[in-house]
Amino acid sequence: MAVDWTRLPLARDVTDRVAHRRTEPDLISRSWSDPATRVLLVHGSSLATTADGTALDLCRPAEVDDPGLVLFLGADDVGDLLAVVRDEADADRGWTGLRECGHLMGDRDSGLATTAVGLAAWHARHPRCSLCGEPTAPALGGWTRRCPADGSEHYPRTDPAVIMAVTDADDRILLAHGALWAERRFSTLAGYLEPGEAAEHAVIREVAEETSVQVVDPVYRGSQPWPFPASLMLAFTARAVTTEITVDVHEVTEARWFSRASLAAAVTAGEVVLPTRASVARALIEDWYGGPLEGGDAPR
Repeated sequence: MAVDWTRLPLARDVTDRVAHRRTEPDLISRSWSDPATRVLLVHGSSLATTADGTALDLCRPAEVDDPGLVLFLGADDVGDLLAVVRDEADADRGWTGLRECGHLMGDRDSGLATTAVGLAAWHARHPRCSLCGEPTAPALGGWTRRCPADGSEHYPRTDPAVIMAVTDADDRILLAHGALWAERRFSTLAGYLEPGEAAEHAVIREVAEETSVQVVDPVYRGSQPWPFPASLMLAFTARAVTTEITVDVHEVTEARWFSRASLAAAVTAGEVVLPTRASVARALIEDWYGGPLEGGDAPR
């Protein structure tokens, strides 16, 4: 079964962000006092969810003590949707990491969760003005930060990255083990775009830098946000014109060519741990494979 590149796990945002409302005076306080408003709780990259992780455990504002940072995510036909960023995970709720639950949720919850995790990560990493160093404060419903000293406004950043399924003349796929990853984990190659670089050029450069394999014909397939903390993954396929591998050691410690049969056998034997099902890497691998690969998932 082919992957639907328009419906990647973390790219199914259906909530109306109603961005025009972000400039409304007292937006957060008025939304907070509305009994129709629902709140999702986020802590790091984890969210308050139902026990099985298939849905957000939304609550009402009155149920939240000490709200702290509140983010306006948008609205639906029921009412407003907010996120509250928690310094600690509330002990009386179930919590699930977005990597583990993003693909299990419905479209609305997956989109809300991805947005909340991304915005929360940006606020946590950018508490000060990049121009003068003074502490900044959230504004526009949490979609900007404003410096009270120089009046500058700061917006969330997104770092574009390419991620690619490289195949050779025998239709084998190239998978690699990252230097910082857990043992036995393999995935597709990926890397960030550099200033002044087109995404297609980044595909060719990154594969060569990490494995010495030369590729041509990069073809764009789709994209999804990856808010860990602020990436936009641009998925490509590419064709290898060389197959000899020399890893760079610093970023990639091992890379191997897999046929469909050898990958399935390695996954079944526990020799290879695959990327999470919420990732673009998993979609690229299973698109090449021709359907779901059972087993080999990273533990929760």
